[in-house]
Amino acid sequence: MKILKQILIYLIWLIIAILIGIGYMHILLGPNKIPSEGLWYVLHVLFDFGLICIGLGIGGVIAVLFILLDIVYLKKKLKNNVKATLTRFMFLLGIAVVVGGVYYILEKVIDVI
Repeated sequence: MKILKQILIYLIWLIIAILIGIGYMHILLGPNKIPSEGLWYVLHVLFDFGLICIGLGIGGVIAVLFILLDIVYLKKKLKNNVKATLTRFMFLLGIAVVVGGVYYILEKVIDVI
């Protein structure tokens, strides 16, 4: 039962990380200004599809890094801490900032992506 509870907790953190990744891509790309009428509908749908696909990838990277950090480091340090969830959320946001910064540098500065 303890393993099932831990998997459920990490699934919740995974969903939060994916939402952060999609939110980052929405901030980076901006709103979808392509009209959704006529032949432009295909581009409208592809814009949203790209937002979701890249956001899922970035969110997945954030989640994997966070879960590894939590298993290796945070679980031991936050065993008897009252604000453990808040601390974990701050670490998740910190990882998201680092991953977002690396993605931005690779895409805009170095032009690799």
